[in-house]
Amino acid sequence: MERCVHIGGAILKVLLPFIVIACTARQQEIPLKVGGEFFQVELAVTPESRARGLMFRKELPSNRGMLFVFETDQKPSFWMKNTFVPLSIAFIAKDGTIREIYDMTPGSLRPIESTYEVRFALEVPQGAFKRAGVDVGYRIEMPQEVLRYVK
Repeated sequence: MERCVHIGGAILKVLLPFIVIACTARQQEIPLKVGGEFFQVELAVTPESRARGLMFRKELPSNRGMLFVFETDQKPSFWMKNTFVPLSIAFIAKDGTIREIYDMTPGSLRPIESTYEVRFALEVPQGAFKRAGVDVGYRIEMPQEVLRYVK
């Protein structure tokens, strides 16, 4: 019996750092008001989280999404490789104004590029912007949890 406990303890000692990393690596989520709706969005603030995005998700509830936060204004480009749910993306200026909205096709390798320099991109289930009553020119009030990443 003592031997089993020792082996279990050894396994736990080996796995514990990976468990801690997995738990702390979970992305921060915030509520974000877009038009007449609130979305629970994951923040993608690191190069790794921005590169992974919503890839490999089998579903995305209608009130969920991901907000990509860039350190500086840029013209980002997105694709749908390994992304299985249809999405809409809004490219958003530093002041929160939506500059462009595009629908994206699951699995498409066609780049969706912003024609403007923006600070944010928001991915939500396809059609969610229309459902929320927003279009190009609408201004999203970015919460402090987001603005702390903006220079």
